[in-house]
Amino acid sequence: MMAKRKKGLLLLVLSVFTLSFPNKEALAQPTLKIGAIPDQNPEHLNRLYKLLSNELSKELKVPVRYIPVISYPAAVSAFRTGSLDLVWFGGLTGVQARAQKPNAKVIAQRDVDARFHSVFIANKSSGIPVLRNKHGLTTLKGKRFTFGSASSTSGRLMPQHFLQQAGIETTDFKGGQAGFSGSHYATIALVSSGSYDAGALNAIVWAENLKSKRLNLSNVKVIWKTPAYVDYHWLAQPNLDKTFGQGFTNKIRDTLLGFSNKSKSQAKILELFGAKNFIPAKASQYNDIERIGRQLGKVR
Repeated sequence: MMAKRKKGLLLLVLSVFTLSFPNKEALAQPTLKIGAIPDQNPEHLNRLYKLLSNELSKELKVPVRYIPVISYPAAVSAFRTGSLDLVWFGGLTGVQARAQKPNAKVIAQRDVDARFHSVFIANKSSGIPVLRNKHGLTTLKGKRFTFGSASSTSGRLMPQHFLQQAGIETTDFKGGQAGFSGSHYATIALVSSGSYDAGALNAIVWAENLKSKRLNLSNVKVIWKTPAYVDYHWLAQPNLDKTFGQGFTNKIRDTLLGFSNKSKSQAKILELFGAKNFIPAKASQYNDIERIGRQLGKVR
């Protein structure tokens, strides 16, 4: 009887001890959830963001998890709801996300994003010539034309902006409307196959595909490269310092800005991003993107 009482007392003490001191899971650090607009094929994105997650986790000393999304609007929605803490947005989606989450912080962009470009491409059998300037875009009237994602800056917003400056509306294309491929990679594939006569996409993705030779581009040509504009950037939730500790947002920014080709892992990440380095960015740089987005009904 005495032994049973001692055993019961011991169990009581252990239960009190357990309630008083949280277990390892309870003490675990919060996870930084990162995401990105799905502007390229999933294989490329998974490879890139797996490497980036590992590098950020090492540098920031917190668990980092990449959470893929199925579309550009899904990335904006996930940021709005707090499902993602740090997201690689295009210029337009970043503006849309900030409109839905006040005080979100633009923290960095790539060196190439300060002066970004789109390219218009055409199937060589379409008869569309290389254009000297934006006014030559009128040759696309009556052609089968596709944008990328409906929310893409380089694959839709800015190409449509330049088309309008040339006097072309989307209703001027064959069938009375433009197509939407869903991604830059898909735009190349569709124009290459002849499903569309022409399309517009991110200039860096085009260059990367030329280099990798993953697609047969022998029957596709660039017909025009747009003037420069500002594009992609990292956007952070406004409450990260509260979740991860004072100064954490600045630490993310400093870590990204510190990426260098001197590090083998960071050099690979920069290569997959199509950049030499990350540079500082601020929200005011995207004022023109916001203005054009509102004109085209893409920002409310």
